Amino acid sequence: MARLLARLVAMNDGWAAPLGEFNQRWAQALFRAVGPFKDLLHGTWLGHPLHAATTDLPIGLLLGSVILDLLAQPTAADIVLVASIATMILAAMSGLADYAETAGLARTRATLHSVLMTVTLLLVIVSAVMRAAGPADRTIPIALSIIAFVLVSAGAFVGGDVVYVLGNMVSRHAFRGPGTKWIHLDTGELSDLSDLPEGTPTKVRAGINDLVLVRSGTTIHAMHAVCAHAGGPMDKGKVVDGCLECPWHASRFDLRDGRLRRGPSVYDQPTYEIRSAEGGGYEARRRDPLGDEVPAAGDARAAS
Repeated sequence: MARLLARLVAMNDGWAAPLGEFNQRWAQALFRAVGPFKDLLHGTWLGHPLHAATTDLPIGLLLGSVILDLLAQPTAADIVLVASIATMILAAMSGLADYAETAGLARTRATLHSVLMTVTLLLVIVSAVMRAAGPADRTIPIALSIIAFVLVSAGAFVGGDVVYVLGNMVSRHAFRGPGTKWIHLDTGELSDLSDLPEGTPTKVRAGINDLVLVRSGTTIHAMHAVCAHAGGPMDKGKVVDGCLECPWHASRFDLRDGRLRRGPSVYDQPTYEIRSAEGGGYEARRRDPLGDEVPAAGDARAAS
């Protein structure tokens, strides 16, 4: 069954890929002028993708409407159906914000997902309009709702693949816990971190992790070099208003503690402590992501 479903989904890649490229252009243009509203739709204020938190509502409400129809409760079914339309629009808006920043195969599959959901929304609206006319025979509007539920279930399946198979909108640091050990920091030919150029991201390595260092006066800030949103190279970013901005999608993270200051990311960026090693050089350790304290600015050997 799993292989069959995977093939059925992949069969749509041929038309979904070019449509996705086209859709993304107008979606990005649409959101370009409304940055704060776009962040609201991403869920930056929630610390969690808003789309994922809203999609269950229309699915559950639509199922509820179908069940009420089958139980011969027309008034309740119609009210719940209208509620499903409202929540479907909310889910669509948050999904479009994420879609504008999605690339590759994830965008292709998200395009199929969005088409299925759009057709579902249209069917539900037609069903609601027909119900509003008070027909004596409700067979057609009920049938449309049932078909819409089948389609929304298919759309949810594809949307699940976008997240769980392709990892879209999943934190790139989901499996990195807070460090407990100090790890040697490979700074290459740089022997003294105070020699780092002011405000210029510099890539170094701590064990298997790439870090990016930024000197601000006498303070050295350190965070992971892979953006939590989509894996962008933070060492290629730039410092803006005390934040390090990702070069791919312009998410901004506070240099002091990695806290998210601007989307599309909805996750904070891991930050690291830096100290001088006893045998020379430097060591790094990841900070606890739940820690609330921001160390006071110190010298280049006690970085923040």
